[in-house]
Amino acid sequence: MMRRLDPTPVVLGALVVAAIAIGWLRFGGPSNEPVSGAEGLAEAMGPSEDAEAFARVTGPRPLQFPEDHGAHPDYRTEWWYFTGNLTGEDGRAYGFQITLFRSALGPSAPPRDSDWATRQAWMGHFAITDIEAGEHRATERYQRGALGLAGAEVRPVRVWMDDWEIASDTDEQLFPLRIRASDSAAGIALDLAIEAEKGHVLQGDQGYSRKGEAPGNASRYYSFTRLAAEGEVEFDGRQSDVSGSAWLDREWSTSALDAGQAGWDWFALQLEDGRDVMVYRLRRNDGRTDRHSAGIVVDAEGNAQVLSAEDFTLTPQRDWQSGITGSRYPVAWSLELPAEDLSLTIEARVDAQEMPTTVRYWEGAVGVTGSAEGVGYLEMTGY
Repeated sequence: MMRRLDPTPVVLGALVVAAIAIGWLRFGGPSNEPVSGAEGLAEAMGPSEDAEAFARVTGPRPLQFPEDHGAHPDYRTEWWYFTGNLTGEDGRAYGFQITLFRSALGPSAPPRDSDWATRQAWMGHFAITDIEAGEHRATERYQRGALGLAGAEVRPVRVWMDDWEIASDTDEQLFPLRIRASDSAAGIALDLAIEAEKGHVLQGDQGYSRKGEAPGNASRYYSFTRLAAEGEVEFDGRQSDVSGSAWLDREWSTSALDAGQAGWDWFALQLEDGRDVMVYRLRRNDGRTDRHSAGIVVDAEGNAQVLSAEDFTLTPQRDWQSGITGSRYPVAWSLELPAEDLSLTIEARVDAQEMPTTVRYWEGAVGVTGSAEGVGYLEMTGY
């Protein structure tokens, strides 16, 4: 999950720190030098000397809404992560990702009397894949959490970076909400109305998602696994009215990956029989699956069953090599879930969905076949 700057599948929490460290917030502009995902991941997710100065996730606690839909500034990293598969009225298919990452640069506010002063930095990733054209376009931006340039609010929930915005229509609930993002240079734009078809589910132990052996190496983690999406996509000058399904992951934490963990493979799948499946495999440096790998299955009525690493088997079937970074990503997989009577083949709808961002990773739309069919999203880091 690179999503997450933490060791979570999706996308990037701790990676934001790495991107910030080498990019705009330090030098005044994005770095023009490509950064290998593996090197950036190892640096960003290794042990942190000042981790104890931040809030830590050390065990389960009840989540409170709508407050926990908003920011948690005392933790080092946090993200609002939307992915989904859409279909136009003309039958053309698209995948999309929009992620807003918040990263605390220090445990306390800087001692400066300036409206620009802040300890919160923001990074955004936005991508659309035109499945028929076989083309993936993505963009990245940074912003400081000051002067209204980026931030998060509740009642109503609003998370934004400049004109990229996730905004709720109500004071007490997250949904319905609207997502807006555009980038004229990349030739992509998104305007979606989002409604929940199922309630949220708590990952791990009541939302306490353990990632490693070290105390506090965990996150608060909840998901909305089945969202209805409707609106408009623009890709390379073509505007399409679209509808489809989306997924939201929310995480916040301070910890980093254990020293022996290299990255993860994260799958969010929506099956036609109404079930939703999320599994992530934390990979150790020697390629073995870490015992803190986990997942969840949500049935058609919204009932959730948490999975441990022993409950599923992921096996890569086919690789694709990036012409930009040289990284090889497994873009076809088999997933076995014996307790759910599921034997699935998961394959990229477009192979070339590597994110050309400061810290590289692969994130893209996938199709599902086998004992059940569906669509989903896959994220791979540390390759």
